[in-house]
Amino acid sequence: MTELFARQDKILSALHTRGRYRSLMPRAGYDFASNDYLGLAESDALREAAASAIARGVPVGAGGSRLLRGNADEHVALENEAAAFFGTDAALFMGGGFNANLALFSTLPLQGDLVLYDALIHASTHDGMRLGRADVRSFAHNDANDAAAQIAQWRAEGGTGQIWIAVEAVYSMDGDIAPLGHLNALALHHEACLIIDEAHATGVFGPNGRGVAHQIAAQSHVLSLHTCGKALGVSGALICGHRLLIDMLVNKARAFIYATAPSPLNAALVRAVLRLLKDTPGLQRRAYETVQHAQTEAARLCGLKSYETQILPVVLGEDKSALAVAAKMQERGYDIRPIRPPTVPRGTARLRLSITPNVSQDVITQMFTDLAYEMEQRT
Repeated sequence: MTELFARQDKILSALHTRGRYRSLMPRAGYDFASNDYLGLAESDALREAAASAIARGVPVGAGGSRLLRGNADEHVALENEAAAFFGTDAALFMGGGFNANLALFSTLPLQGDLVLYDALIHASTHDGMRLGRADVRSFAHNDANDAAAQIAQWRAEGGTGQIWIAVEAVYSMDGDIAPLGHLNALALHHEACLIIDEAHATGVFGPNGRGVAHQIAAQSHVLSLHTCGKALGVSGALICGHRLLIDMLVNKARAFIYATAPSPLNAALVRAVLRLLKDTPGLQRRAYETVQHAQTEAARLCGLKSYETQILPVVLGEDKSALAVAAKMQERGYDIRPIRPPTVPRGTARLRLSITPNVSQDVITQMFTDLAYEMEQRT
């Protein structure tokens, strides 16, 4: 059997050698690894919402794709409520952010168009672009001037189609925020569509957690993606934007058409979270206070500064250094994971510290005290 899969075995062996082999780890220790930014995933509020939905007969399974019998009342209600919540013309609920990006970028940009994407965009966007027929071109991370230069070059080379600018609101591995004002001005100037992945911003930023792009989300050329498995504590994804683009996805996106619909129970839970965000401003306030404490302690104890969000990357450089420090921190009782290429660029292996209300401020202070010691041991 080993001979049958010799090439696969060789690939895995090479990953071991380079310190890039991955394996599934159980949950253990204080949470510095999840994307549960509001602490909702294991909350009583969601348990109660689930029990209430089941009690009123909400189905657990969809039983088919949305275009067959899988289109439940909960899906439709969620989409209507999400469009109102995020201030857009329409919304489409999908099983997850990865599938949503596959659907978006394989369907909406057409042959002859250009997808201009930030160099640090999500992997799912890359996979969607590979399935699409548009030209693709990257621009330097968070650099609207380079984006403008890339558009000018593409036009000079004969490009005549629609331009689609793809960015993240908050970048998942660097924790910085996109310059949406400049990028939106660029999109308006070129009559381009601006696609904003709010995965790590939804629930955390904007009034009631509406995201970084809440002020421009209603504009017809803006399309936003709000994943439900991070700060919202459930799973799935909401694509929000112009009704025509949503209808295009329903009619042409294979990742939507041929996928079994998300659980109606899950849709009911997302509805409950959106209501919770509107009615409980303390959720965001508690998260902000925890993040501000972490940023202060990171600077005071480790000399780590200039963090903008709840994602605090600690860049260590070599893959094995990231593995070693993560292992030491795990031994100390912290669930901290190493992030290595190809998830991040070569030479920038890091610890990705995710700050959530699942840990106390005292634990955060102690964690940075211990991290400072472990980092010093590696120098």
